[in-house]
Amino acid sequence: MKTLTSGEIASYCDVNLRTVIRWIESGKLKGFKLPGRGNNRVLVEDFVAFLERHDMPIPDSLKGIATPSILIVDDEMPVAKSIQRVAIRAGYESYIATGGFQAGIMLSQYEPKVMTLDLSMPGMDGYSVIEFTRDQSKYKDLKIVVISALDEISLERALEIGADATLQKPFSNHDLTMVLEQFMSM
Repeated sequence: MKTLTSGEIASYCDVNLRTVIRWIESGKLKGFKLPGRGNNRVLVEDFVAFLERHDMPIPDSLKGIATPSILIVDDEMPVAKSIQRVAIRAGYESYIATGGFQAGIMLSQYEPKVMTLDLSMPGMDGYSVIEFTRDQSKYKDLKIVVISALDEISLERALEIGADATLQKPFSNHDLTMVLEQFMSM
C-alpha cells in the first residue's frame, strides 16, 4: 500500500499545500488522516484516479505503481479475450495487442507489469517479442508469461531466451490466475 503526503501531491500538481488539503477535506481527493497529529495520506491509486478525473497528467514515476496492468499479446482474439476475462476477474487492468509490433507500441504506452504472450503469430513472433523486450533496459522488470499451444521444447526455448513462465494452451483459469497473482504482487 503506497501512500503520498499532501506535500508530495502539492509538488506533483504544482499547487499550494493548502489546496491539496482543501481537495481532501471537500472529498474531491480521497484521503485519510493518520492517528495522532492527523497528517493526511492518499493512496497512489486514489491520487491517479483524481488526476484522470480532472484530465491532469499522471507523473511518469507513478504510472506503473498506480495501476499495474497486463498486456495480452495474442493474434487469436477469442484466446486474448479469455485471458482478459481471467485478468479482470482477478482485479487487473488489461490491454490486448494482436501482434508483435502492436505489442511494442503498447509496452511503451501502458508500461504493464506483466505481459502474456503467444509464440505463434504472423509477422513478429513471440520469440522476437521476448528478445526485443529483454534487449530494452526499461523493460527489465517486465514479467513475461508465454501462453502457447506449441510443444514443450518450444516453451523451454521461450524460457531460455527470457520468458518468466509458460502455460500450455488450453490453459486452466486457475493456473493463469495463480501466475498473474504471483507476478503482480512482486
